Amino acid sequence: MSSVTYYGADWCSDCRRSKKLMDTLGVQYVEKNVEESAEYTAEAEAIAGRKNIPVIVFEDGLHLVEPSDADLFAELKVRGIVS
Repeated sequence: MSSVTYYGADWCSDCRRSKKLMDTLGVQYVEKNVEESAEYTAEAEAIAGRKNIPVIVFEDGLHLVEPSDADLFAELKVRGIVS
């Protein structure tokens, strides 16, 4: 099971950027495309407290909303997901 869950959409440039970074780094994550499911949309909004995506959730519940590449990388590194 992955320790990262990614909520995003293909049309979203910030989502594509965050997803590309995680793919490049070899991060395993569960993808929940909000375009494909109203349930995923509701989950992402409940977690983030707003409609912005991507929402990236870590195993302990910490989440990032629309993170910069630097912020996402730093959080992945702190958590030992990447070195």
